[in-house]
Amino acid sequence: MKLKRTLFMLALFGLFGFSWPFSWLFSSPNTAPFGTTTWVQKEIPLLKSQAANIDDNVLRLALVAYANARKHGYVGKQLLTVIDYSKPSTEKRLWVFDLKYNRSLFNTWVSHGKNSGGVNANSFSNNPGSLKSSIGVFLTAESYNGKNGYSLRLRGLERGVNDSAYSRAIVIHGAPYANADNIRPYGHIGRSWGCPAVSPSLAKPLINTIKERSVVFAYYPDRKWLSRSPFLTA
Repeated sequence: MKLKRTLFMLALFGLFGFSWPFSWLFSSPNTAPFGTTTWVQKEIPLLKSQAANIDDNVLRLALVAYANARKHGYVGKQLLTVIDYSKPSTEKRLWVFDLKYNRSLFNTWVSHGKNSGGVNANSFSNNPGSLKSSIGVFLTAESYNGKNGYSLRLRGLERGVNDSAYSRAIVIHGAPYANADNIRPYGHIGRSWGCPAVSPSLAKPLINTIKERSVVFAYYPDRKWLSRSPFLTA
């Protein structure tokens, strides 16, 4: 009976977007000096072992960005959220990684702004009223209850790229349209006014995990940003 209950709980974790909860027990520690190229190279397979659907290059850039943010004193938690806007909204393109234990905590669907594109996002902005998503490196701030329910404010760390995110109210929140149930009838999940919205069932646990000074890395292969971002130099 206990075994059946355990298997049932593990199935629920998978159903609602949580990653396998105990796989980190079998992962090897990364003993390379933090932030070095070797550390990044060793970290990638450790995380990929639990998140096979993330692109190697996106994960590499996210780890470099995290390391640089931590070196500059921004980071308060050893957590890294990655959003890959190069993937269509029909795919699970948001991950949360615990870098202390090298484990994946969440992998789920996430929306982009209605003016950023349809199934695929291809246009981004830092401008108020654009209804577009922003890319780049963010730091999570405080949680609050607003018109979209329990939400999480984001501070953009890159001038001219996403530093208007806080004033634009680009926040993580739950939304019914960000549920995978919308994919079959509409061909994609719904779009926001620029916020990375997630399923309502995941919003609270995800926000409570990453709030208050953890890194969010929102990727898109924008050549100008990739070549100029101060967080992407190893």
